Amino acid sequence: MREILNAIFYVVKSGCPWRLLPHDFPPWKTVYHYFRTWRLDGTWERMHRALRERVRVRMKRDPQPSAGVVDRQSVKTTGVGGEQRGYDGGKKVKGRKRHLLVDTQGLVLKARVHSANVQDREGIKVLLDLAPQHLPRISHLWMDAGYTGQDKGAEWVEGVLGWTAQIVRHLPKLAPEEVMRRWVKEWAKEGVSIDPEDLLGPRRFGDLPRRWVVERTFSWLGQNRRMSKDYERLTETSEAFIYVAMMRLMVRRLARS
Repeated sequence: MREILNAIFYVVKSGCPWRLLPHDFPPWKTVYHYFRTWRLDGTWERMHRALRERVRVRMKRDPQPSAGVVDRQSVKTTGVGGEQRGYDGGKKVKGRKRHLLVDTQGLVLKARVHSANVQDREGIKVLLDLAPQHLPRISHLWMDAGYTGQDKGAEWVEGVLGWTAQIVRHLPKLAPEEVMRRWVKEWAKEGVSIDPEDLLGPRRFGDLPRRWVVERTFSWLGQNRRMSKDYERLTETSEAFIYVAMMRLMVRRLARS
């Protein structure tokens, strides 16, 4: 079993096809059989949940989180066929969306993959459909501005799930960038020195409360070459690889601590 897991971790990290597994590992058919079997019976999610709770305990936190962050990522797909593919007009990406619910430490609580043309207000319903059963303590979510508006995700979370939802927005700019740079030049003539970046406001996710947490999780997933695009025919396989990638990260953390 240890060699089977090592082989699956090798696939998600290196991005190699199943048939190109090095001969140091068990036969690729055996490795893929276990990966598929554990995907079908939910073993990946159960192992991921057990590791996440252990990592949270090591961090001296409650195993069950009380708050989370929601976001999505549009990724391109390859020409391997399959369903659940569409076009995201906002990101100009043809492929699929990865919808994640993470805790305040960036650990994945729930993952769903669907077509890129599915609106956010529908995608969050798929993501959080059974979340209250598996996450009994969670009661608050942070979201971006894409989940606001009539019948959008924030209203659905508060009305149906009974959780509180906070929209994290960028600070409004005082004026367009060109106008503010002209102000800086005029103030400089008067002997007042002002940094233009102080007027432009925050541009990084690190400057937005909680938004940077889920963006960092997407970055962690992107460090695995199998996750650089969506190479899978089934969305369930894509979801399983998200859990595998996070399991690899958490196992390394536990081994170092």
